[in-house]
Amino acid sequence: MRFFEYEAREIVKRAGIPVTDFGFTTDAAQARAIAERIGGPTVIKSQVLTGGRMKAGGVKFADTPEEAARHAADILELEINGHMPRGVLVDPKANVKQEYYAGVVWDGTAKKPVILFSDMGGIDIEQVAEEHPDHVGRVHLSNLMPISDHKAKECIAQTGVTGKALQRLTPIVRRLAQLFVDNDMVLAEINPLCEMHDGTFVALDAHMDMESEARGRHKQLLKDLGVGDDETRLAREPTPFELAGEEVDGSDHRGVAGNVTEFDGNIGLVIGAGGGSLTLFDAVRAHGGEPANYCEIGGNPSVQKTCGLAKLVLTKPGVDKIAVMMSIVSNTRVDIVARGVIKACLELGFDPAEKIAIFRIPGAWEEEGFKILAKYGIEYADRSVSMHEAARRAVAKIAGPDAVAV
Repeated sequence: MRFFEYEAREIVKRAGIPVTDFGFTTDAAQARAIAERIGGPTVIKSQVLTGGRMKAGGVKFADTPEEAARHAADILELEINGHMPRGVLVDPKANVKQEYYAGVVWDGTAKKPVILFSDMGGIDIEQVAEEHPDHVGRVHLSNLMPISDHKAKECIAQTGVTGKALQRLTPIVRRLAQLFVDNDMVLAEINPLCEMHDGTFVALDAHMDMESEARGRHKQLLKDLGVGDDETRLAREPTPFELAGEEVDGSDHRGVAGNVTEFDGNIGLVIGAGGGSLTLFDAVRAHGGEPANYCEIGGNPSVQKTCGLAKLVLTKPGVDKIAVMMSIVSNTRVDIVARGVIKACLELGFDPAEKIAIFRIPGAWEEEGFKILAKYGIEYADRSVSMHEAARRAVAKIAGPDAVAV
């Protein structure tokens, strides 16, 4: 889940990292009061969970409290990339000497957090890494060992920062890394992290993304920030298709048919088995297929829940066929999944043998499941067929064998 900037700033502040005397409000008159408290030129920032604020007019500078109020009133009514603002952040206009970038992200390849630091802050770190790789430091962290100043200093020093700046930046970067671990973040970045003309450092902007499954471990933090239990805080609002997937999952307590995500392809997916669903999704794309959706089904769902998910995918505009695939399952009955997807086809008036490109779920009750599939002429595969091969066969049913990548 994503945090608004004003919330991310508060998280940074709680970690002991210096921030400006900012204020958040949903009212233009209160924006004037915050500007009066600050007592100087201010910056008014729209609080939306999307980028492009500056270009859209969601960031404005004010010399007086009255001007701050006028800007706040305008920004509060400004839609940016389909998002209406939660409010505005009123911040002092900073007199900056040097801008830096500091971030911690999860490295899925190394399966460890990695600290990123650059002496070129204020722009996207991806752009810096591509155009000026020597200005980006990288140091991986252990998932288990305490985070030391040494790791932070090593990362910073890779960019050539030395002296007092290095000494003052080190505890800030270490605290950011600790914040990342303590709060189950997948992203924690400060951009820019600024050196002022008096030699002090302050976080002028922050972005935080928390692992959604970790919300239960951080109830007090979320309560303190005013984050409601019903707020998904995804990068975008769920589509009607995705909301319908949530309804399918909530319709029956048995099993899971969740994490339904919409794409624009023509091959519908009913896939599961934890990491197997990710593997299968990637395998379909690797063989030239265009998935219409991602989802995860498992935990021995009922026939009705399986049928509901399959119906949702089958009726998605543009879907030609569906592929029903999992790794080897022990807690999901193969015959129940087979009954569910066949039921969906029949109730929608489709020939199961035509609409189901392949059924590859070996495991519990597979003999019974395979008998049902054979009865309806559906191509199925046992554990001797790899997930990648099953994905290739599914793609071939739609694109034709000559169009499938090897």
